[in-house]
Order: sequence, then C-alpha cells, then structure tokens
Amino acid sequence: MHNQRDGQPVRKSASVARPKLPVFSRESTSWLPGEMKPLSGAWYSGASWVKLLLPLAFVFRQIVRVRRQRYENNLDKRFKPPVPTVVVGNIAVGGTGKSPLVIQIAREMKARGARPGIVSRGYGGKSGFYPLFVTASSDPAECGDEPVVLAGRTGCPVVVDPDRVAAVKKLLDEHDCDIVISDDGLQHYALDRDVEVAVVDGQRGLGNGYCLPAGPLREPVGRLKEVDFVVINGPGEPRLPCEGQRVMPEPTRFVNLETLAPAALDTMAGERVHAVTGIGNPSRFFNTLRSLGPDVIEHRFDDHHEYRIADLMFGDSLPVIMTEKDAVKCRLLNPGSIHGNYWYLEMEVSMPPTFVTSLLSRMGLNVTPLKVVGGRENS
Repeated sequence: MHNQRDGQPVRKSASVARPKLPVFSRESTSWLPGEMKPLSGAWYSGASWVKLLLPLAFVFRQIVRVRRQRYENNLDKRFKPPVPTVVVGNIAVGGTGKSPLVIQIAREMKARGARPGIVSRGYGGKSGFYPLFVTASSDPAECGDEPVVLAGRTGCPVVVDPDRVAAVKKLLDEHDCDIVISDDGLQHYALDRDVEVAVVDGQRGLGNGYCLPAGPLREPVGRLKEVDFVVINGPGEPRLPCEGQRVMPEPTRFVNLETLAPAALDTMAGERVHAVTGIGNPSRFFNTLRSLGPDVIEHRFDDHHEYRIADLMFGDSLPVIMTEKDAVKCRLLNPGSIHGNYWYLEMEVSMPPTFVTSLLSRMGLNVTPLKVVGGRENS
C-alpha cells in the first residue's frame, strides 16, 4: 500500500539482505555458551558464588549507561515514528510472558477502532532478508516463533527485523497503522517511543538484582522507575523499586496440533501427559499445566529450540502438550504421523481495568471499558 502522510508520499523501504546481528541483551539465555548455562539457575537461587562476577557486572553497567547516553544525547541517532509507539519489554533475561500481554493490548486497541501493527526482532529466525512480514502461516525457522503467534492471535500486521527502526519504517510504509507495538526492545534506544511497559515475572522477579553476568538484569533495577508501567505477570510478590500493575495469565483451552480442534481445560485432568516446551521460563508452563489436573512428565528444551521429530517421540501415545509458541514449530514436523494426541495450551491474560484505561489514554484512545472477545483471530 502506498500511503501518504501530511500530504506527502511515503517512500517504501525495500527489503535488503542483512545478516542477523548478535545481540547479547536478548530475551532468552540461549546465547550463553554451554558452560555458562548454570548461571541462569544461580541468578534466581541466591547462589553466592556469582558475586565473583560483580567486577564484570560493573563493566557491563557502564557499557549500558554509555550506550544509552549516546542515544539520549544525539537525537539524530533516534527515530521517532509518526504514530504513537509503545514498547513492551523487560530488564531481565529469560521469559516474563510478554507475548500474551502484547496480544491483549493489541486486541484492546483494535476493539476501540485503532489499527495497531507489531514489530519484533524475531528471535530464533534465520531469514537472510529483513525486514520480513509475518503471517499466521509463516515459517518460524525464518521469522521466529513468537511473531507467528502474534500474527495469528491478533490479526495485526507483524514485521520482524533485528533493527526495529527498519521494521517500523517497513510496517508504516506498507500498512495503514496508527499505532506501533514493539514486542520487546526496551533496550533498543534507536527506536523512540511514547510509552514503555516493563514486564516482570511474579515468581522469579529480578533474581539477585545484579546485572549480567553476575545476575539476570540487562539494565540496573532503577530502570523500572523510569518506565511508564511496570507489569507483574502472575502470582508472587517480587521486590521492586516501584509499584506494579498485576496481570494474570489464564489458560483458555487445549488445541489439537493436527486438527486445530479445541478441547476443554478439564479434558486432561487425571491423565498422565508429556509436557514439552522450549521457552525462557519452562516452570511457569509446567505449573500452569499441573494446576489443570494432569500428571505431568517434563521435557525441557532451550528457549527458541529448533525441534526435530525425535524430540516429540516418547515411545507411547500419551497426550503431548506444549505452549502455542512451541506448537507453531512442532506442527510443521507432522507429529500426527506418530499419533493424534498432540496439543497446545492456549493462554490469555487478564489485565486490570486501571492499567487498560491508563495505557489507552496515553495512546490517545477511547478509554470506555469494552469486552474483548478471546480466541483466535485470522490475519
């Protein structure tokens, strides 16, 4: 689509071949070398030996500070989109449950007549070309798993690019969006934003509170005082330097990988099941699944794991349950050729009305409470 703004034509930005950039502030810990993986557990278990890494954490903090100041002091290095922009991110590595929140925010906006678009880095994707448009039928190997879920569940245009500024420009060139939502990217300071939402896991919190590599933080704890909203995802009382808004993830149904037929949440109660997941915080998924009644056999993989069919074979026909993020990759392996008992657990997030009202008013939208209908929307 060739859009116009302020009477001037907007020139389209062509996709270019650009290699993926290594970003060590990424959401997951899958970038850690194998011998460093124990760090992830130590950050959240109170292990004292990580204090040996505090000198490195000090250096990391200084690098983060200098990098941020470089953007803040030079407006030419920052791109301000011509439409309101909200960034939903976090300051700790590891999954905090941002995607369901992004989905619900997009739905609230659409329910009020807005036309939001979503940009993402596309973790786990290996496309040779960026920016890349994503749909519900895109290959996660190219664009990453989360963007496919976002496209399928919101019906919004989704663009991935390691350079989020390039993603936003492509999104606005090709689609008539009046709001941009950035899935992650709190530390991507080249992209100016109107609203920042920082998500914190309710149970794991901020770990030991140290910056990398002594702790899980990509920025110092004080960064939370600067964002517009701090969202605590799920139960728990993490120690934070400011108040947060509580949101609660809620399972809605099981969906069969092969037929996409839904099943009620009590369908698996009392059954022994295999639970497979490759996400940043697998315990969250396993605990949620157990709360629904199944006897869970855990199978953990690294965040953004590239599945093989052998990863889904357990020598029996017990139900195999995974997250929707895992499902968009695993269904391409045709697990139905093994048996028809593969499922994913669909999740929604319940947001407090005060958070919805405040966020939408910041974006210039109608704040009248509306009921957003759950379930899958087609793009």
